[in-house]
Amino acid sequence: MLRRPALALAPAAWLLLAGLLCGDEVWAVRANKHKPWLEPTYHGIVTENDNTVLLDPPLIALDKDAPLRFAESFEVTVTKEGEICGFKIHGQNVPFDAVVVDKSTGEGLIRSKEKLDCELQKDYTFTIQAYDCGRGPDGSASAKKSHKATVHIQVSDVNEYAPVFKEKSYQATAVEGKRYESLLRVEAVDADCSPQFSQICSYEIVTPDVPFTVDKDGYIKNTEKLKYGKEHQYKLTVTAYDCGKKRAAEDVLVKISVKPTCTPGWQGWSDRVEYEPGTGALALFPSLRLETCDASVASVQATVELETSHIGKGCDRDTYSEKSLHRLCGAAAGTAELLPSPSSALNWTVGLPTDNGHDSDQVFEFNGTQAVRIPDGVVSVNPKEPFTISVWMRHGPFGRRKETILCSSDRTDMNRHHYSLFVHGCRFIFLLRQDPSGEKKYRPAEFHWKLTQVCDEEWHHYVLNVEIPTVTLYVDGVSHEPFSVTEDHPLHPSKIETQLVVGACWQEYSGVESDNDTEPLPVASAGGDLHMTQFFRGDLAGLTIRSGKLTDKKAIDCLYTCKEGLELRVPEGGGRGVKIQANPSRSVLTLEGEDVGEVEKALRLVAYLNSRQFPTPGIRRLKLTSVVTCPNEAACIAVPPVDGSVMVLQPEEPKISLSGVHHFARAASEFESSEGVFLFPELRIISTITREVEPDGEGDEDPTVQESLVSEEVVHDLDTCEVTVEGEELNPEQESLEVDAAHLQPRGMEVSRSDLGVTFTGVDTMASYEEVLRLLRYRNWHSRSLLDRKFKLVCSELNGRYVSNEFQVEVQAAFLPLPQVNVIHTANPVEHANHMAAQPQFVHPEHRSFVDLSGHNLANPHPFAVVPSTATVVIVVCVSFLVFMIILGVFRIRAAHQRAVRDQDAGKESEMDWDDSALTITVNPMETYEDQHSEEEEEEEEEEESEDGEEEDDVTSAESESSEEEEGERGGPRTGDRPQQLEWDDSTLSY
Repeated sequence: MLRRPALALAPAAWLLLAGLLCGDEVWAVRANKHKPWLEPTYHGIVTENDNTVLLDPPLIALDKDAPLRFAESFEVTVTKEGEICGFKIHGQNVPFDAVVVDKSTGEGLIRSKEKLDCELQKDYTFTIQAYDCGRGPDGSASAKKSHKATVHIQVSDVNEYAPVFKEKSYQATAVEGKRYESLLRVEAVDADCSPQFSQICSYEIVTPDVPFTVDKDGYIKNTEKLKYGKEHQYKLTVTAYDCGKKRAAEDVLVKISVKPTCTPGWQGWSDRVEYEPGTGALALFPSLRLETCDASVASVQATVELETSHIGKGCDRDTYSEKSLHRLCGAAAGTAELLPSPSSALNWTVGLPTDNGHDSDQVFEFNGTQAVRIPDGVVSVNPKEPFTISVWMRHGPFGRRKETILCSSDRTDMNRHHYSLFVHGCRFIFLLRQDPSGEKKYRPAEFHWKLTQVCDEEWHHYVLNVEIPTVTLYVDGVSHEPFSVTEDHPLHPSKIETQLVVGACWQEYSGVESDNDTEPLPVASAGGDLHMTQFFRGDLAGLTIRSGKLTDKKAIDCLYTCKEGLELRVPEGGGRGVKIQANPSRSVLTLEGEDVGEVEKALRLVAYLNSRQFPTPGIRRLKLTSVVTCPNEAACIAVPPVDGSVMVLQPEEPKISLSGVHHFARAASEFESSEGVFLFPELRIISTITREVEPDGEGDEDPTVQESLVSEEVVHDLDTCEVTVEGEELNPEQESLEVDAAHLQPRGMEVSRSDLGVTFTGVDTMASYEEVLRLLRYRNWHSRSLLDRKFKLVCSELNGRYVSNEFQVEVQAAFLPLPQVNVIHTANPVEHANHMAAQPQFVHPEHRSFVDLSGHNLANPHPFAVVPSTATVVIVVCVSFLVFMIILGVFRIRAAHQRAVRDQDAGKESEMDWDDSALTITVNPMETYEDQHSEEEEEEEEEEESEDGEEEDDVTSAESESSEEEEGERGGPRTGDRPQQLEWDDSTLSY
């Protein structure tokens, strides 16, 4: 059966019922049913210097649980469920908080917690909630929250910052007679955040009475045509205002230069640039710019040319001998130099005229009448093997006759040319005839090249690599193929010797005139007169033949490369859009680009560099030419060329000094030994330069203060050292100069010998030359005929450009007696007349380390010479002095004995009284012992001491001294009684 449940009353109903039952009081109770309500969005504004936010709409929270007013018969208690207790802001780092102004009305207020800065943040966005003060039935807190409303607050700016100009100063250039729409623009900025206060509304020129005006955007222009004669430069002061009328904190200076009427061209260059040797690269145009006079330019091509044709062989190169240069470039093997610098060993070029210049390369001049014959054995060419001919040549258009550079022809009879190198007009021709062989067929024999370089009167480098059937010609490092090759039969067999000639061709005169000028030489043979023909007219240098090997391209480039030239080092990221080209010799540099500014930057980096330690001084002409292209090939501006020069200053010339032993003597046996005598055992080679040092500080203004000179030691190479004999030439039958070849090969040096001496060649350090020269030995196997021999040493650098002092050495074979012998030597015994001054067997050397009165330095004893030491010499001198004292003591003892005998006789004849006060005695103590000591002197000193000791064993130096004291006490020159040999002078005696 289903039961209906009893009616259950809610707790609130029970409370109401209880109130009704109570007659005294009535309780009004309301439940917190509703949430507070806010507007969905609020917008607010707050000023930087204020903290209260003005919201639109105002911040008011509404709640339906707000209290009601009941009838007067009832006593009503107001509940708190409808009141607003607070607001809560949601967001990170929100610098605002919200407070309740009136809880009953729900009015609130938003304010900032800290000072706001519009420049840091202009606006803020966050959410806000309202919550009421409601409680639950049991009296516990049960507040309700509203929805989240969005609040946007904008910070209002205050004009607190003044305008500031972007640049500290401004510059511009105006051409006279021209009015510009704008010369330049000045620009200022304001740090305020709002457009009203951050924008610059106007600029103003503060300087009065100037022909310029500035607009609101900062553009300055001239109000009238400017005149260069009236004012070269205007200085203006400009200020700025923001839209809040606040003036700039600092005004800015504007400089406007007036220049004469515009002329297109390069500006900012110097017509003379001085280059100091050893300073590296020197910028030629550090301030260069192109004035286009506002013309529209599409592209610019600039060409820089360095003129060095008057320096050496076209430019500055190392002036070592050609053979040394080949060695430095790795092409020394088998190379023979046909035009060497004249020397004692290589003297066939002595008669040729040269340029007489040592600052640069030595050049030989051929005027159509000179030629030189190369001695036999200098070079040998086998046509079946490869070989290379290298030469520097300067030749002009002198005619259409053949002009021979090099020719090997029959010495007599047949006049056949075995090989030759000659020019004919502007053609370069090489002839090579094959030797007789089993094959009688045609082979390439004559090779022709047509070159403008042959007749342009400029220096060019020619290299012929010959390996039949092909011949390759390199001119200035660029290969050229022959345009014509002629074949020929091999030569007929013959036993005729050949003659190699430079500058002409050797042939026998047959009586038939040819079309070549000939110059007869004073040489004749059985077959007829011998003549030179096909003379060369021009300049030659560095003519070499390398037998058995070809010269590779790397070595050819090394031989041709200049040590000076133009250099352009573009930094990373620079030179954008600029094409750069240079010729192999680095004398021409071309730059091309569309951006004028980039071309200008690249040209400012063009530099001159001379890598030689001692460059050739003088002027190098410099030229800058330009081609300007305009858009659509319209008429373009003409840029005139720029002419200047690079002045290479005179380098500090090194002074090469040779020092060492100038004079010494050695035992004859050393000269005759297999090792001989070292000529320069203590040679020292140094090089110094002298610089002027200006006085420091106030000394520059004092005319009495002079510049001081400072000497500094420098290190550089040598390429030649020549040792020559003075006086008679070397006699190969009895003397020679010998060199250890094992010490030369690792250093790459070569030695040539002649009857005049030896010559060392090759580029090497001063220390290497010093070591090799110290090992140079002189031998003479007939030294008894050698009284003295003088040698001279001279070293040089850069093929004779810098020459050392003449270092002379004099050597002697020692035979005693030598009154002024500087070095100790053994000698044969010689009889001595004076026994009191017996000469020792060795002569002690006289050392003069700091003063040399005789003009000769002291020679140290040879390390292998058998000479006594200093201690031995001292002992010999002491022993000799002791022998002398012993002999003197013996005489005194015997004199004392004679006096004793006379005293005894005086006792027997007392009546006789001698008065010896005026007695004069003449004694010769050496007379008795002359014969005895003449034999003893020929023996050793030790034997002399022994014999004297046996003669009087009891005599000591102390006894000798006592005898002297006794004689001194007598107070007169008397020496006492003597044996029968003493002579008495009794002319003054009185009886």
